[in-house]
Amino acid sequence: MSVSIDQLRVAYRTLSGDVRAVDGVSLSIADGEIMGLAGESGCGKSTLGNSLVYMEGRMKHLGGSVVLDGRPLPITDDRAMRAHRLRDVSLIPQYAMSALNPTRKIGKGTAELLKSKGVHYASVVDEFKRRLELVGLPDSVLGMYPFELSGGMRQRATMVISTLLNPSLLIADEVTSALDVSTQRAVGEMLMEFRDRRFVKSMVVITHDLSILAQVADSISIMYAGKLAEKAPAATVVDEPLHPYTQMLLGSLPEVGLRYDQAPLKGIPGRPPSLLHPPAGCRFRARCPFSFDKCSEEPPFLELRPGHQVACWKAMLEVGGPAQGTSATEGEPKVAMGPEGAGGEDGGQLAAKPASAGVQPVPQL
Repeated sequence: MSVSIDQLRVAYRTLSGDVRAVDGVSLSIADGEIMGLAGESGCGKSTLGNSLVYMEGRMKHLGGSVVLDGRPLPITDDRAMRAHRLRDVSLIPQYAMSALNPTRKIGKGTAELLKSKGVHYASVVDEFKRRLELVGLPDSVLGMYPFELSGGMRQRATMVISTLLNPSLLIADEVTSALDVSTQRAVGEMLMEFRDRRFVKSMVVITHDLSILAQVADSISIMYAGKLAEKAPAATVVDEPLHPYTQMLLGSLPEVGLRYDQAPLKGIPGRPPSLLHPPAGCRFRARCPFSFDKCSEEPPFLELRPGHQVACWKAMLEVGGPAQGTSATEGEPKVAMGPEGAGGEDGGQLAAKPASAGVQPVPQL
């Protein structure tokens, strides 16, 4: 296992209190896996990615741990993290086109960065030029200032610099958001090629564009209001989502060939909750068309089908509980349908059973 995140909780300090942008996130990323991380703006996805690389001053670690390649990653200790950045974990920042020093030529700026890591520029310059060529850039860009490059060229240069020391984990934060459609596709293909050529071992691609993730990601995780709502293989999330939020995100995407004067786009009504004082229970319930009484309790994040994890009482009701061979989180009851079934006297609500009680078998996929 390349990356293991356990109950990570990160907040932003404000005058009004702590804004809990990441609130108890647990997930794992395997060697060679590209995991997409999607959700609405403000859901905490960029905070999750940034916290694995650099905890800026206003960020506050409230709990949880990160293990990379079997060793704890000291995300709360900035001094200790300096030895890991660029070597073990690296970031393509959200505003990558503005990440390059405008007063330094590309080559000189990179040399200064590598020097801070104890790496001599001369020892990697040939590989640097080779990787620039791989992404369609001539080595002459090393003698150019960032403003002399187009947006797409700066994006590609930043990608090469971020992976020059072959980090184990790469966080790519909104790397396609400011690019045209054709360049977005090219950047997506480059990310896959970087993984295939072993420039990086594993990758987290953060975006709110599910169409990009459907093309490049092996798995997709959906975040909502600081928590994970769903995680599954990319094709499963796109074709068979279980969480209502994921279903509504996909339903809001435009479809090729449709006229929107005849079939207008469907948005998600309402607004995400405040992360300063998040509501109890399922955080999506105020906007969910399927919410019912049980949603006043927080749903556990469980594997309902093999490789498919969801935090939703409705999904548990439909699927019938955790997948065979898995168990609920310690301290959480296992979940099964009420004694009268979905249409019985319990009104379709879920009944909690002790862990010793069986759960309904999962239908074969």
